[in-house]
Amino acid sequence: MSTSPAWPFDNSYARLPARFHARLDPTPVAGPRLIKVNHALARELGLDPDWLETPQGVAVLAGNAVPEGAAPLAAAYAGHQFGHFTPQLGDGRAILLGEVVGPDGQRRDIQLKGSGPTPFSRRGDGRAALGPVLREYLVSEAMHALGIPTTRALAAVTTGEDVFRETALPGAVVTRVAASHIRVGTFQYFAARGDIEGIRILADHAIARHYPEAATAENPHLAFLEGVVARQAALVARWLLVGFIHGVMNTDNMAVSGETIDYGPCAFMDAYDPGAVFSSIDHAGRYAYGNQPRIAQWNLTRLAETLLPLLAPEEEPALEAAKQALAGFGPAFQDAYLGGLARKMGLSDQRDGDAELTQDLLTIMAEAGADFTLAFRALGDDAALRTLFADPAALDAWLPRWRARLEDDPQSPAERQAMMRAANPAFIPRNHQVEAVITAAVQREDFGPFEELLGVLARPYEDQPGAERFQLPPKAEERVLATFCGT
Repeated sequence: MSTSPAWPFDNSYARLPARFHARLDPTPVAGPRLIKVNHALARELGLDPDWLETPQGVAVLAGNAVPEGAAPLAAAYAGHQFGHFTPQLGDGRAILLGEVVGPDGQRRDIQLKGSGPTPFSRRGDGRAALGPVLREYLVSEAMHALGIPTTRALAAVTTGEDVFRETALPGAVVTRVAASHIRVGTFQYFAARGDIEGIRILADHAIARHYPEAATAENPHLAFLEGVVARQAALVARWLLVGFIHGVMNTDNMAVSGETIDYGPCAFMDAYDPGAVFSSIDHAGRYAYGNQPRIAQWNLTRLAETLLPLLAPEEEPALEAAKQALAGFGPAFQDAYLGGLARKMGLSDQRDGDAELTQDLLTIMAEAGADFTLAFRALGDDAALRTLFADPAALDAWLPRWRARLEDDPQSPAERQAMMRAANPAFIPRNHQVEAVITAAVQREDFGPFEELLGVLARPYEDQPGAERFQLPPKAEERVLATFCGT
């Protein structure tokens, strides 16, 4: 085992012009201690997970040392936050160490989150508390296991220092891995400055990195916009299919790569409710569960506005091109969402009446307050399904309609069951369980519950004997009514 392993860095974002970022090292911490290294992910990246667990590796993960070949920087970006535009945000508590190209040829960012102040910190301390770090680690890895495009967690460490929010809390750093950290807000940063050349450089960089097929299109920048629209439509559909609520869908939290990014006040629904809101700062329900498709399209419209100068030399043709690209969101979302619902219902194709059949089930679930995840998992087991409804009579008219539709489906029962099990998870990171993990770690320095929940969430579609308690929705006294941003 090397004491100074080579990291496969190739830092393309650092090679962009100086106005794209601020170059600086992370701020060292007093007493870093390892919580977790993601061994499988480390190997995907071409890193030695055993070395990362050594004192030298932990020093890198805490920001006390910078590996050879890194080019640390804080990226500049802007953003609409709850609809209000701020022309300069940027990485206020994160440092991008650089990009590694793994054995699979994929390029990924390695970022330390909670690594100290930057020129974009806006009087903040640049640090992260332990609770939000554990939440991001758990939920991002759960999303990956669920098959949803996401940033991932390579490691988490405590810092030996307190951070001060409403009270003193233990500090921590999470090492985040992403296809990139280019956001809609990154484009807005240059648009707000009238820097068309900056927009062009950024768009060409994003095309080369995420949409290489767009480079050969008749209009590469329009093809790029169309690609981002398509990926975001599919992403938000996947969120809805597992009951995920991002909680803070600001334009600076939408990655053009199509990955889920920034797990602040996120949550998973227990009882099905299209209006569900958990974020403590979303007072008007802007980012409620059922609003997420609309907000995604709103955010993409903001991206299209920044790209207008690149789409056509004159305003009218540029506007028309942007409108056509944005018009693709609705059909793409509906295809992904309705197709996903069909699989959850055990249907191998989509026919007239299927959307109504599914919506009727969702309506019944909403009226009864039935658990979203458990209800879909229980489809096909009438006895188990009925236990989720205080008054199961509402199911009596619906179940025969569903079974009649299944009889008209060409799949065998075994094929249907396999498809439904692959579409309906048994385990999600339920809010009360995540909070229990955080409480154990913050109050008792006990990371055993974190490890246990992480292991269960790694296999969300499997029945796991002995782990049944992780399937259970919260009791009345366990309900989590609000989740909080980590800043």
